[in-house]
Amino acid sequence: MPIMPALLLEPLTAKGFFPREPRAAGVLLERRSRARKAPSHWRTAGWLALALWLTGSGAARAAEAGADLTTLSLEQLLEIPVVGAAKYEQKPAEVAAAVRMISRQDIKTFGWRTLGDALSSLPGVHTTYDRQYQYLGVRGFGLPGDLTARVLVMVNGNRINDPVYDGAPAGHEFPLDLDLIERIEFIPGPGGAVYGQNAMFGVVNVITRTGASLDGAEVSVSYQHPNTSRTGRATFGKLLDNGVDVLVSVSGLSANGKDRFYDYGSSGISGVAAGLESERDQEFFARVSRGAWSAEIVQGDRAKHDPTAAYLSDPLVRTRPYRDRYATAQLQYQDRYADDTLQVSGRVFAGRYRFDATFSYGSLVADPARADWFGTEWHVVSTAVAGHKLMAGVEAQDNTRVEQASLDLAHPANDFRIDSSGHRVGVFAQDEWRVTDMLTATLGLRVDHNNYTGTSGSPRAGLIWQATPATTVKVIYGRAHRAPNAYERDYGDGKSQVANPSLQGEAVNAWEAVLDHRFDPELALSASLYQWTTQDLIKLGIEPLSGLAQYRSGGSIRSQGLELSADKVWASGARLRGSVSLQDVDNPQGGRLPNSPQTLGKLNLSVPLAWGWQAGYEFQYDSKRMSLAGTDLGGYTVSNLTLGTARLAHGVELWLSVYNLFDRRYAHPGSEINWQNSFEQDGRSASAKLVVRF
Repeated sequence: MPIMPALLLEPLTAKGFFPREPRAAGVLLERRSRARKAPSHWRTAGWLALALWLTGSGAARAAEAGADLTTLSLEQLLEIPVVGAAKYEQKPAEVAAAVRMISRQDIKTFGWRTLGDALSSLPGVHTTYDRQYQYLGVRGFGLPGDLTARVLVMVNGNRINDPVYDGAPAGHEFPLDLDLIERIEFIPGPGGAVYGQNAMFGVVNVITRTGASLDGAEVSVSYQHPNTSRTGRATFGKLLDNGVDVLVSVSGLSANGKDRFYDYGSSGISGVAAGLESERDQEFFARVSRGAWSAEIVQGDRAKHDPTAAYLSDPLVRTRPYRDRYATAQLQYQDRYADDTLQVSGRVFAGRYRFDATFSYGSLVADPARADWFGTEWHVVSTAVAGHKLMAGVEAQDNTRVEQASLDLAHPANDFRIDSSGHRVGVFAQDEWRVTDMLTATLGLRVDHNNYTGTSGSPRAGLIWQATPATTVKVIYGRAHRAPNAYERDYGDGKSQVANPSLQGEAVNAWEAVLDHRFDPELALSASLYQWTTQDLIKLGIEPLSGLAQYRSGGSIRSQGLELSADKVWASGARLRGSVSLQDVDNPQGGRLPNSPQTLGKLNLSVPLAWGWQAGYEFQYDSKRMSLAGTDLGGYTVSNLTLGTARLAHGVELWLSVYNLFDRRYAHPGSEINWQNSFEQDGRSASAKLVVRF
């Protein structure tokens, strides 16, 4: 998905920025958002806190009459082990981070359709949709056009970020069907001490279901209106008599989209993009395990037409859709030795990414990208030394093929191709040291080397104080880095952009203090206060000799914020989660940072109803965001409602969802590659999903 990252902190009048030249640089038309004006941050926080209390009181009364559809208490929910923070299982209270968890039941209850939808229910996470891709913003940083290269996304510990753009897929291009997810782990903050590249603002680890948990066949179909979106899935999973656990699944999506009116800015063209928002998606997943061994394959093939004429291409011209194809595979081994004091884990992995798109600039131009990679990772965890949990490991990845091209289909003499193959190697170690019964220290370090930027280190330090059985205090420091991706470093056509082979990496330093307190067995509160600084930020600037665009290192951004969250359950099975995030990101050029909401509010309420039905209500508030043109896109609230039952018939589930329940009108910012300053988001839509188990 070669969406050119935003100009970041440079003036919008930079010449030569665009990969094509159909308009004068720096010309952006201002639009007024039709969203309602947002209230002040603190008043919003107060209203959300009041809504949390009032809704919780109502949930308690409603749940008294309903059936018990859940089996886990709050204490059990908060003790679900986390793997993604340290590559081995930890209780959430032991993790040196403000870890967040999303369960399979959450995904069903709230009707989430993409990974980004699920993650946006968490504190400090916002999403941006430009009618092509869904992007993640974390703790106020989500510049328009940014590819989410500073967040690492994994499936069962296997990296999905590709070597070309380093992008973290969050929309339908994410190659795994959400119905196959057992849980999602989100660890905000630097994770470079364990994972290295990309783990700057957070780590997302998706854990899949097993054959034993499915225990049979499952078929699902869904339909959504008015986007005319249809999905289908067939899954088989079983723990066989010989001890082999197998799960195989195929799924697909077909959507016509909606014909929308677009103004193409300085091109002077406007009109309805009829038939230009259709989308197709096919996914395949297979996993086999027995004893200490497991193997899996994840594949996704998504094609999406472009109604926006991205990259300033010719408006209202139908060309081939954007196509993103991911394929990853891994073979894992994990076993214990030495009287269960030594855990040995290893894996070999391989991946492939393909991007294809054709753009019209009077004539057709294709911009394909190709990446192939493979590698291995081994680490050991030892508890042989009293009071210490020691981990050490090594990871190596060879990017055997990283290619970009621009192919002028009418004039092949203008074609150019770029090869950016390379490798990276990292060694890491961590000590989880129980200093006293109440105090634990975590010390970690990873050293990475790649053939472009050399060697860099990522340390981590944390103190965890179990003040009382119900109260945990964490103080955390972390540093992470990111080497420039192949697009930032090597893409240069000599006409619009110049390559920068000497481009250096960027780093983030972060401090965080976390307080978790359980008031009673059914109510838990959490507060997180953080500050991070990104140094040597990779951004687009101007190369002095040519006057053309070039990615350069320099400058810094600082962010500070506060996240407050609550989790309440009732014996009846009702659950209420809410959060308020106050975040402030400094812009070295002055003013506010684009696409950086200063306040986020989230409420998620699930309530058992009569006759086996369950309701899931989701409320999200985003304060105003600034576009690249300097205009404010007003704050907005969105509500989603899902009703479902597993008792429609034996083995049959029905889920009914209404998204944007009150039909709010709101917009997200565009980037420099867009004619549009902002993009109107979807209005009210409804879907029905039927799941049948055999």
